[in-house]
Amino acid sequence: MKSLGAILALALAGLQLLAVAVVVFSSYFTSERSLLEHARSQLYDVGTNVIQHTKWFMSPARSAAELSTALATNQIVRREDRDHLEGLLFQQLRSAPQFAGAYYGDSDGNFVYVKREGDQQYLTKIVDVESAHRALFIRRSDDFADIGRYVDPTDTYDPRARPWYIEATAYRSSIWTDPYIFFTSQSPGITAATPVVGFKGNVQGVVGVDIEIAELSNFLSNLRIGKTGAALILNRNGDVIAHPNPDLLTTKGEGGTLQFPSITEIDDPIARAAFGDRLGPDGVAVDSPIQSDFELLGERFVSLIMPFGLDDIPWTIVLYAPQVDFTGALKENRAQNTLIAIAVAATTALLGLALANRIHAPVRAFAVRSSLISQGEVDPNEPLPSTYKELENANTALVHEISERRRTETEYREIFERASRGMVRIDNSSGRLKRVNESFAQLLGYSPGDLEGVDFRMLLDPEETEIRAEFSDWIGGQKAFGFEAKVLHRGGETVWISFNGIYVHEGGPDDTYVVATIDDITQARATEETIETLNREIAYFSRQEMMGELATGLAHELNQPLTAITQNVDAAQLTIEKTPNRMNDVRALLGEIDDHAHQAADIIRALRALVRKDENVPSDFGIIELVTQARRLVLPEARQHSVDFVLPKGEEIMVRAVKVQVAQVVVNLLRNAVESLALLDSDARILRVSATREGDHVRVVVEDNGPGIDDALELFTPFETTKRDGMGLGLSISRTLIEANGGKIWHERSGQMTRFCFTLPVRGIGDV
Repeated sequence: MKSLGAILALALAGLQLLAVAVVVFSSYFTSERSLLEHARSQLYDVGTNVIQHTKWFMSPARSAAELSTALATNQIVRREDRDHLEGLLFQQLRSAPQFAGAYYGDSDGNFVYVKREGDQQYLTKIVDVESAHRALFIRRSDDFADIGRYVDPTDTYDPRARPWYIEATAYRSSIWTDPYIFFTSQSPGITAATPVVGFKGNVQGVVGVDIEIAELSNFLSNLRIGKTGAALILNRNGDVIAHPNPDLLTTKGEGGTLQFPSITEIDDPIARAAFGDRLGPDGVAVDSPIQSDFELLGERFVSLIMPFGLDDIPWTIVLYAPQVDFTGALKENRAQNTLIAIAVAATTALLGLALANRIHAPVRAFAVRSSLISQGEVDPNEPLPSTYKELENANTALVHEISERRRTETEYREIFERASRGMVRIDNSSGRLKRVNESFAQLLGYSPGDLEGVDFRMLLDPEETEIRAEFSDWIGGQKAFGFEAKVLHRGGETVWISFNGIYVHEGGPDDTYVVATIDDITQARATEETIETLNREIAYFSRQEMMGELATGLAHELNQPLTAITQNVDAAQLTIEKTPNRMNDVRALLGEIDDHAHQAADIIRALRALVRKDENVPSDFGIIELVTQARRLVLPEARQHSVDFVLPKGEEIMVRAVKVQVAQVVVNLLRNAVESLALLDSDARILRVSATREGDHVRVVVEDNGPGIDDALELFTPFETTKRDGMGLGLSISRTLIEANGGKIWHERSGQMTRFCFTLPVRGIGDV
């Protein structure tokens, strides 16, 4: 019995062995020294090419800045005419695709800035220090048409404080800034700036052009240095500003800001080895090309370090490549190798063609028989003609596959029709129901025939506008998806369903559709709403219980200002009766009465804010103000235990949440801290609260130097507590409330401090 695999393996392996032996023998006398010289020459050529490309890439920016400066200096374009100045900057920006922005700032703080924004759109920013609107933003199309504008009176941008303005003014000549990460695009860039100098020698303003130098990394990634060689560009301080892998170009520094990685820290061990230890205290100092060979992980490399030499840009190029990449034959041997390769290829092609035709004959016959079996024209059990062993096995597998497919189709049809869950088949192009089972039809009060051909979106409740809008993208997305929505019963009532669909592709374009299972979750939704209502009630009663515990201390806190008010009123009356002329003393007494009245009012306001029953409606409020109010409620306990209370400082931070729920969490954390400090055998009892903004959230920290929390205690778990009379619901309710408001809450320990932290989303403010 013949084996197709054995025949192919022996024939093709023999031909390949012959071809490889001939090529290897002809390349045996290749000179290693010639290869290394060729490698170094190629590195030098590539380095020169990088310099020329960078010069071509960056020179237009300086030329554009100097041209704009010349036009402004000679009054061809008046600086005061901001419309013409904007048009000039706009045309400069369109003239070169590498320009990210062009702008002009004058000595009074006025500023005109044009930058790219999206595809074929631009954004102009005009800062007029004398205008009441302060900053004007204009969106323009590619033909300079005005497509929208708005003003920002809060914009405080001052070009005179920017490095490009300060450096150009100081040098009084065109300058390049050091590369930096652009804030808007998060891409590496550099700025060319030129001062506008008046006839009296005074600097009247500065013209700047931003370039995104990411294109240099793209250029480096397309370079071919051998097979796997690469090139990178360094700044004077050793930062890598261009690399074939742009993902390595940014790292996070202090404060979370993006910065370039140093050549000594970049995640490219070959580049680090190629540069060596040439980074000194004064940065990179390379005056002439430096060639060197080095070894890394058992592999030899050639490298070249070249100074940039472009105007006043102190950059350095590092190139490297493995020696094994340069394995070409010498020039006198190339013709011979080419002729041998052509001859071997022609011979093996002819032999392979003849062999393939002979081998493929039984395969063609098998393919025809398989097609007839699939169409049902030939019985699969009919004996197979004499052929290869592999084809006999394939025939057995084919017969089994046909039987399994027919069985699977039957099972699928039975499952679809008799499933207790709703099942539908939806056309992925039109969204219409191609097939519906009885369970889904009964769910909506129809028969299967009534629903076939109906657009599924028409069954959705009219309120489900988002689902209707995105449904076409979901069914055409060729991936699984799911959602929960309301649909309309035939009788008019609303039914909640859970929809889970998968994309099915069976072959041709007409055999693609979505199969979905649909469950009735109306009762589950009602149960969720009931649970949510109960959670709100539990939180409310928890606040009531908390207020009961605080009542004694707060009563004493209120009694103090009220007693002081009564005493001051008596003193004022006595002063008026005995010495009518002492009005200054009366005024002082009235001022103290006013202060005590406000103190009592603050306590009552904090009480009302905490004890009221919330309606679960988010609002905007200041987190520092809320912490201050909460402090009023726990102040009596804090004073009783000599707790040093430190409040957050700085500007107010506005958050978006349900205020009464956040107040309950803050009061609960403060009371827990005070109770913990009461157990501390020390006079230094510190309770500190801080609030800082972190991106689009605010982080609130409540920490104390109390005895801490047992590691065995599972915090935020209901009924877990260390208090003898506590229920263990405070932290559990706090986590529920914070997560319901879009935040997180957790516990951590920092040194001697026990710390509880939570986050909340800040009020939405669009960045300009």
